[in-house]
Order: sequence, then structure tokens, then C-alpha cells
Amino acid sequence: MELINSLTMRILKILLTPFILIVSTQISAQENTITIHVDQAKDTISKHIYGHFAEHLGRGIYDGFFVGKDSEIPNTNGIRTDIIEALRELSIPVLRWPGGCFAEQYQWKDGIGPVKERPLVVNTFWGGVTEDNSFGTHEFLELCEMLDTEPYIAVNIASGTVKDASQWIEYVTSDKDSEVTRLRKANGREEPWNVKFWGIGNENWGCGGGMDAEYYTDVFKRFSTYCNADFKIASGGEWDDLEWTRTFMSEIKEVPGFIDIADGLSYHYYTIANDWSVKGSALDFVEEEWFRSMDQTLKMEANLEDHIAIMDEEDPDNTIALIADEWGTWYDVEEGTNPGFLYQQNSLRDALVAALGLNIFNNHARRIKMANIAQTINVLQAMILTKEDQMVKTPTFYVFKMYKVHQDAMQLPSEVKAENYTTEQGEVPALSVSASKNSQGEVHVTVANVHPHKELNTAINLKGVEKFGEVSASIITAGKMNAFNDFGKEEQVKLETYEGVRSKKGTLSVDIPAKSVILLKIK
Repeated sequence: MELINSLTMRILKILLTPFILIVSTQISAQENTITIHVDQAKDTISKHIYGHFAEHLGRGIYDGFFVGKDSEIPNTNGIRTDIIEALRELSIPVLRWPGGCFAEQYQWKDGIGPVKERPLVVNTFWGGVTEDNSFGTHEFLELCEMLDTEPYIAVNIASGTVKDASQWIEYVTSDKDSEVTRLRKANGREEPWNVKFWGIGNENWGCGGGMDAEYYTDVFKRFSTYCNADFKIASGGEWDDLEWTRTFMSEIKEVPGFIDIADGLSYHYYTIANDWSVKGSALDFVEEEWFRSMDQTLKMEANLEDHIAIMDEEDPDNTIALIADEWGTWYDVEEGTNPGFLYQQNSLRDALVAALGLNIFNNHARRIKMANIAQTINVLQAMILTKEDQMVKTPTFYVFKMYKVHQDAMQLPSEVKAENYTTEQGEVPALSVSASKNSQGEVHVTVANVHPHKELNTAINLKGVEKFGEVSASIITAGKMNAFNDFGKEEQVKLETYEGVRSKKGTLSVDIPAKSVILLKIK
């Protein structure tokens, strides 16, 4: 009897195995599904979401962008040629300067006129180094012209005066005849620059003067009244200070014509794998820290939505934009470097964080109109690292190169049904998605798989599209979680063509490798 039962079970197993495999495959496919509503495009993804940040900090400006006219490194008026060529690949839409915390000690008149006559100053915020002010207003705006990018200048309201700020804006933007514009002309610039974006302070809850929300709002009103700029951006509170957002938004609308007073509210959020006292290494990390980096970045979305909900309540017409003008990863500095220079390496982990952040911003394009990753060169989550005359493009560089297709395209709503990436620390959705449609009708879908070990076969449905033509894909990934690009060595993390996409009956099937970012281009 036992022998008969055993034979029966074996026969059933043989007969049912194909059916089980089919069902299993269908269930697996159903677990990971992305639906893109191509017919529901509504909001434009502002190109300024792909902005950057260059502060007088460490080797971000000096020995980064700027090496001086006498340097043996090829340059144009002191600005490194190879860096300009590389950054132009990213189509940088806007560049924020001079800070950051440094903005609140910067005296703009120190950085104009003959270079040899500019005063020496100590950068008290970052490293205590002496700066010679050889990179000032004219140099920064020349840099922006070389990059074909819009400038975003932050004025000093903590240690500066209303007159200082007002005159700086006049010096840069006015075509009227005045003492200040005559000074600009005497310094070699006849025509004014077109600078739209001006920040009225920076982190004024902290390094910008230790203000509370009520006091800052009053200061902002006073400065903004006399700062004749097209787009004025107010300082936000700390990332979790919802009351600051509520206070500013409720009080600013009481000002007659408040739309002309404030155009944006700043938001800062950094991804810290551990905590502020021990942030961890950029390269020497374990999977637990990988998970926390993904988790902390994804938590930014709920925090942003809390701030946006307040802004929607106080400003239902969406006249004041949310400006995420500092974001990115922050680790302990590399061994042997100045702690105040914030120099860190950049790995595949940073690429995934960048993709998560940009997907979040894209998907909230109705209110978020600008973001500026910190920072462009040699500081925090940089695009480029330099070492004497050498230069490397980081993994984050390639994410921004991949994602630039979303700039000024129409955001497409998406739904994601996917398995989770689960560890002892918790779980997060394994897939993050954003999508857009450009003026040529092309659909671009960017997908990040944060699971460091598991490839995810995913079905992508395009709602509102009866048929589509050519589909191509590119990918950023590597064999190790901490893969990085190093000086004088072949790149480990870069943008490459990807072939793991199949099309059948209006649905795409994509094998999304572990720890990867993928771009799909659908015509």
C-alpha cells in the first residue's frame, strides 16, 4: 500500500510540475507590476529639479571648479576646462551659490574688482581656511554662462544688511544708471546678467542666525520688500519642522501682494546611514547601512508630503514652490582629509539614493519646482571628484545623465505593485519609479531596484497607449554594493546599454537586476 501511494505521489508530481511552474511564473509576474498612466499627464517636471549646488566649502570651488588663470591645468579664466566639458553632459539647469552656511558670512563686495585688491577672509564655517576671494560674482556668472545654466544666488541676511542684499541684486540685474551699476561696468561687465533666482538667507534656524520661524518670517518680509528679484526663495526650517512651514506660509499670505514677496520655500534633507555623530564610511559599509540609506531616502517622501499638505492648505493656488535646494548623502570624511571639507567618495549606493530622490521629486512635480543636490564637485554627494589634474565622474554623475530626459517633460502618474526588500532592520519597497512624456511623444520610465541581491522580473503596462514602437534601455549597476570610480582606473559604475527588455501585446517585461537603475525609452 505504501509503495502504491509513493508511486501515485510521484506520478502526480510529474504531471502537475508544468502546471505549478506556470502558476508560479504568473504569480511572480503579478508580484512586480508597474502601471504608467500615459493618458493622465498633468504636471510638468521642472528642469530645475535637476539643479546643483556649489558652496565655498572644501575643494568645491577652489581646487574644484576654479584653479586660477596661472594653473597648468587647462582652464578658461581660471575655470577648469575638463569639468565644464563633463558637466555639460548633464545639462545642468540651475546652480546654487555661494552657500549654504557660507552665504551667511559672505560679503559680496569682497569678490568684485581687481583680484589682487580683494581682501583675504577666513571661512569660519568650513575648515577655517583663508580665502582670497578670487572667485566672486563675475567668476560665478561666467561659470554659469560656460555651463549654459541659470544662476541661483543666496544673499546674506544673518551678518549682512538689507542694503547689502538689495545692492547685490541691483549690481547683477539692473540696466538702470546708478552708482552700483556703474561699479559693475567699471569691473568689466557692461550689460546686466539675467539672474532670476535669489535665496533670502539659508538655514536661518541654525548657521543662518539661530532664528525661530516667527522672527525669520519678519526678517524675510523686510529683506524681500527691498530685494527687487524675479523669484525669491525663503529659508525653510529643519526637515522635520512642520511648524516652521506652517508659520511662514500662514504669515506671509497676510502681506498685501504676497505673491511678489515669496516665490519659493527651501527644504533640506540629507540621507545619513547611521547618525550625525558617526555617519559611517562612504565605501567601507555593510548591508545594514545600505538598507538604512535606502530607508532614510524613501522616508523623505512622506516628510515632503507633510510639508506639501501644509502648503496646499495655506496656498491652494500653488503660487509658492517647494525648493529642495540641499539633499543627498552625508558620510564621514575620507581618512586624512580636513573634517571641514566634507570630502567623501561616491559608490553605487549613492547612485541608488540619487535615483530614489529624483523619482520622489518627479512624482511631486506639482509643488516641487527645484532641487539642488549637495554638491557638484569634491563635496558630499558630488558629480565629480578631482585630484590634481585628474578627474573622475562618480556613479551619481551617471544617474543625473540618465535622468535628464525628464527635464521639462510631463509627469506621468504611476502605480507600483512590487515585493519588498526585507532585512532585520525592516522593509522597504524594492522598486521606485517615475515616468514622463516629452514633447516628441516619447515616454521615459526610470526604475530603481534597491534590493542588493535579487533581480526582479517586472511587467510594465502603459495605460492609454494602444501600441508603441521601438523600446530601448540603459542601466547603471555593478557587481558590488560599494563599487566606485577611482582615479586612473577603469570605471566600475557607468551608464550602459541594457538588453533585458521584452515586449508582448502592449506590455513590457523587464528583468531589473539587483542594485540597479534602469531607463526605458519608449517611442
